[in-house]
Amino acid sequence: MRDQKGFTLIELLIVVVIIGILAAIAIPKFSATREKAYFAAMKSDLKNLASQQEIYYSDEYTYSNVATALGFVMSDAVTVGIVTYTNVGWSATATHQALTSAQGCAIYYGENSATSNFGETQAGEISCVTQ
Repeated sequence: MRDQKGFTLIELLIVVVIIGILAAIAIPKFSATREKAYFAAMKSDLKNLASQQEIYYSDEYTYSNVATALGFVMSDAVTVGIVTYTNVGWSATATHQALTSAQGCAIYYGENSATSNFGETQAGEISCVTQ
C-alpha cells in the first residue's frame, strides 16, 4: 500500500466547526469594543470643547456656539452641536455617524434651560445614552 498523507474529511470539518465557534464568540466582543471607542471619541471631544469654551470665555466674557471661533476641531465621524444661552452658559451634544441618532453624549455648563435626550444631570458632567 502507498503511504497516504493528508487530513480526512472529518478532521477538516472539526477544524471548521472550532473556527466557527471562536468567530461567534469574538465578533460580538469586537463590536462592543468598537462601540466603546466611538463613545470615547465623543467624550473626548466634549471635554476638549469644554476646555476651549472656558479659554474663549476668559478672553471674550461670553461663550461661543461656533466651533472655529473656539479653535475646536471635532474627531472624524463625530458631530458636535453647540448651543449658547445668553450670559448663563452653554450646552453641547455629540453624535457619531456609526451609531443611531438616539445614541450620543451631552454636556452643559451654567444654567441649562434646555436639555437634550442624552440625560444630562449635572453641570460639567458628560452623560451618554448607549441604547
